[in-house]
Amino acid sequence: MHPILVDAGPFTVYTYGFFIALGAVAGFSYMAWRGKREFGLTFDQSNNLFLLLVITGVVGGKLFMVFEDPALYLGQPKKLLSGSGFVFYGSLLCCIPAMLWFFRRNQVPTLAMLDVMAVVTCLVHGFGRIGCFMAGCCYGLPTTRAFGVVFTNPTCQADPLNTPLHPTQLYEAGWIAVILLTLLFLKGRKQFHGQLFLIYLMLYAGGRSVIEVFRGDLSRGFVVADVLSNSQFISLLVIGAAIYFYVKFGRKANLLAANKK
Repeated sequence: MHPILVDAGPFTVYTYGFFIALGAVAGFSYMAWRGKREFGLTFDQSNNLFLLLVITGVVGGKLFMVFEDPALYLGQPKKLLSGSGFVFYGSLLCCIPAMLWFFRRNQVPTLAMLDVMAVVTCLVHGFGRIGCFMAGCCYGLPTTRAFGVVFTNPTCQADPLNTPLHPTQLYEAGWIAVILLTLLFLKGRKQFHGQLFLIYLMLYAGGRSVIEVFRGDLSRGFVVADVLSNSQFISLLVIGAAIYFYVKFGRKANLLAANKK
């Protein structure tokens, strides 16, 4: 699409980075507002948390690239530091324990704050996927459907160019928007703390598994060749873990409610 937003000589603004920045601002603003309003988080605490998650997300996203091509990255680890690629699931799965550590260290209600972070994640990730679309990464398979998108800019990452492709980036951005609206609708109706975060995990992982079918960037790696991608495999694990904790926390909430009667 348009991988470069502004090109003014030595000053270049890449569209992917611009949308990531927008998502970061939106996510931080929501987190700081809800954190202060509901849990008394100071601005410094919110800032430290967000900085921690940015660092953890980048490190996790880079490390999970190893699963895409173990021989390449284990043989040449410096390649992990080059380029702009990273794996979202790596970022997410590394950020979760970082959040748990931060919440407990700062005596923040862990499960309740995770519900806030579910919305934050949707904001950052949704803008990020729009950035992916503009950069041409995470592109889809060729299609003859009317909604196919043709990438023509030689600097974008889509392959092949000048061929209608499934706009999988927009599929995912749209699905994330649906999840976001669902979470906001359920925010005042949740039955236990942590419910929104677990719903986010299940909905995202389920949708991601379906969208993977239309992805065309095969270099992301497969657990079972051309059958089960790395992301689909991780999605299954995430769904299983989320269902387990959803049932566990749900039963505990029902038991507490019954004891109060």
